[in-house]
Amino acid sequence: MTVTATAPHPRPGGQDHYTISEVATWTGLTAYTLRWYERIGLMPHVDRSHTGQRRYSNRDLDWLAFVGKLRLTGMPVADMVRYAELVRAGEHTFAERQDLLKAHRDGVRQRIAELQDTLAVLDFKIEIYADARRASERA
Repeated sequence: MTVTATAPHPRPGGQDHYTISEVATWTGLTAYTLRWYERIGLMPHVDRSHTGQRRYSNRDLDWLAFVGKLRLTGMPVADMVRYAELVRAGEHTFAERQDLLKAHRDGVRQRIAELQDTLAVLDFKIEIYADARRASERA
């Protein structure tokens, strides 16, 4: 199985400073959620303009794209915050970050297997109804 890295978040060429409303538009997150991410430590330090407005960078957009993937997999916010803390702590946390992601991946794989089993049951039931309809149409 070949795994490819996800492409960086799409953004206007040559730009590296974004307002909170631009980031909200591009990510689908609300401004409230972006401020909350910052408040709980999930979002790394966001630069501010001279007037105090948040100024997000391309790196911030890449981080938000990764956080979005973690959210899609059902990672608890506390684990995402812990991961963010480890990233900020530096390279000496590589092993702990890897362990956290591996444990989460194991849980995702388990949920995928459960969903595949559930899908098989649904397919079976759908086929029963299809067979019953075909039989009633022949009668």
